[in-house]
Amino acid sequence: MFRLAFPGAKRTKFSKFLGTADGFGPADADLTRYAAITVSDDPVHLPKWEKLAISSARVDITPLSSRGTWSGREPFLPTNRKSEGMVLALTRARLRPTRARAFWKAIAPVAREVDQAPGLLAHFGIGEAPIGFQGTISLWRDAADLARFAYRQPEHRAVIARTPTDGWYAEELFARFAVDEITGDRGVLGWVEKGVTRR
Repeated sequence: MFRLAFPGAKRTKFSKFLGTADGFGPADADLTRYAAITVSDDPVHLPKWEKLAISSARVDITPLSSRGTWSGREPFLPTNRKSEGMVLALTRARLRPTRARAFWKAIAPVAREVDQAPGLLAHFGIGEAPIGFQGTISLWRDAADLARFAYRQPEHRAVIARTPTDGWYAEELFARFAVDEITGDRGVLGWVEKGVTRR
């Protein structure tokens, strides 16, 4: 685990330093890319990490909806803002050790189809530990594209339906955000453009 250290830390309400993955399983970990998630009323900068990075990207977002907890907290307080333009979806879960294998098996079909989802701009996995503490970040052209994938894509809908009965998660959080601004190298996010392959 890492502790974030940066100017203005006292004003930061919530922060996590995370590993990332190109896919959704433990074998997909990307040891060259890391992510920092911070919640603050003021802009937060990470000069030490930015200095170490070969390239970086920053996504400023505003919460639209959030359900569940992260480390026992509700870090993303929704606003009354309407979603217009790009949206970011964040999922985070602490898996029950006895249910982890069943979970990874269940999401394999979803992982294979997400790349083909209309409106998907970027996605990658996040985690606080290599196994058991994991999540996803995905960026979408708009809220309608996200909703179509989440609730109409058969494999994803099946996983949602199984979640309450299969008891995969000891803790879970699902949040949606409006994307205010993206700066830096979008390739770090695995950005998808027509004719360009995700790295």
